[in-house]
Amino acid sequence: MNPALDIAAVVLVLVATVVLGAMGVRFSRTTGDFFVASRSVRSVWNASAISGEYLSAGTFLGLAGLVLLVGADGFWFPIGYAAGYLLLLLFVAAPLRRSGAYTIPDFIEARLESKAVRRLTSVLVVVIGWLYIVPQLHGASLALKVVADLPEWAGAVVVAVVVCGLVAAGGMRAITVVQGMQYWLKLTALLVPAVVLLIALSGREPELSPALEPLQAFPVELGPAATHPYATGSLMLALLLGTIGLPHVLVRFYTSPDGGSARRTTVLVVAMIGAFYAVSGTMGLIARVVTPDLAHPGLADTVVLALPSRVLPGPVGTLLTALVVAGAFAAFLSTSSGLVVSLAGVISQDVFDGSVRSFRLSAVLCVVVPLGVALLTGPEALVSSVGTVFLVAATSLTPVILLGVWWRGLTARGAAAGMLVGALTCGAALLGSALVGETLSGADAALAAALLAQPAAWAIPLATAVVIVVSLRDRDRVPSRADRYLARLHLPERRREA
Repeated sequence: MNPALDIAAVVLVLVATVVLGAMGVRFSRTTGDFFVASRSVRSVWNASAISGEYLSAGTFLGLAGLVLLVGADGFWFPIGYAAGYLLLLLFVAAPLRRSGAYTIPDFIEARLESKAVRRLTSVLVVVIGWLYIVPQLHGASLALKVVADLPEWAGAVVVAVVVCGLVAAGGMRAITVVQGMQYWLKLTALLVPAVVLLIALSGREPELSPALEPLQAFPVELGPAATHPYATGSLMLALLLGTIGLPHVLVRFYTSPDGGSARRTTVLVVAMIGAFYAVSGTMGLIARVVTPDLAHPGLADTVVLALPSRVLPGPVGTLLTALVVAGAFAAFLSTSSGLVVSLAGVISQDVFDGSVRSFRLSAVLCVVVPLGVALLTGPEALVSSVGTVFLVAATSLTPVILLGVWWRGLTARGAAAGMLVGALTCGAALLGSALVGETLSGADAALAAALLAQPAAWAIPLATAVVIVVSLRDRDRVPSRADRYLARLHLPERRREA
């Protein structure tokens, strides 16, 4: 590695981000510009921007590290991530765009005619967003420490400052331009090294290290839950349904011109993120041959940074490493900016007056809190920490969003009860797993530990059942405009106008 060249690559990414963001800032004037880019983002660029913010530190660094640790089992994560967008395409994308909302709390309030449920939704959205921002800041700290031996706080602070300035200055319109560019940079930053490394290794006989066991534990699951079949199925359910509850993903559909455009955007996103996952997974498979010494939870997330110089210890490897570092920083910036802009919209409307000025103040608040958490905590395995965010979203917000789009009988009390039960159940299970998971042993204990470590398979049905049961017992409180609002969600724009 060449620290000076790697830092130069980071600086170039930062400069490109600021320059492109400044171009977007020139057109950001109205509230619509800041919140949803005036609903004017076309399908190809919107898909690039969505892919740019969705492919986070957990994917860019963590996926290859996970494949290094567990082999083919690591591909369950990208399968779940990508398939989640198929559910968005089928059930959510077009109706949410037709809702006319700016944020998820906007949609919930309009659907259920309840400010109390809106406030609860806002709290959950902010918590989920902050939980997702922290791994991005940890990833930035890890990258700069590995390639340039800078203090652990440096990467987090750099990303926080740039993201805060970009979002506060130009909102959604500014970051859309930046995130579209960053997707293609991230794809290039892994695709080029992967192709070069495969060519360089094509004449070698692969020898897997005996130290690499095929069923090593997922980094986050240290204990008897790690290899239980239930854990994999429950994890997949969390990833599939969690995508529907991620605020920075859903807000993107509000930027499309109409419902049909939102669907076309989602199809393109599936193709784009699928291509990226294939390349990232390939880097992990290469790592199992080249860098088995990094197959430890504390080191695996650095493998894509180490691979080029291990295979090509010379100028080519140095240049490829700098390219990977640039892509990694693009990942941290794009996901963080998408999260901050979605959270700033929520806080601006629910805490302040919803103006452009309050949006900018909210953006600062949305960065300061997760930055403080990141500086006070150490990075865990990136893929697994991001997986926890999907779990929280799937158990708390997803059932209400799906039922809000497709079931007339949903009531405010039912939605509030389901969100509370889902969030509290998920939190209690994860806390219980952390407290007792490692002390259990035996087959029955392994199942119990898996139930706590991966509660999606029972927590999501529980939360959904609570929503339905409470709503059925509260039939006289079904919103009076429910039929009219559902027609708005499901009828194409031209038919409604006719």
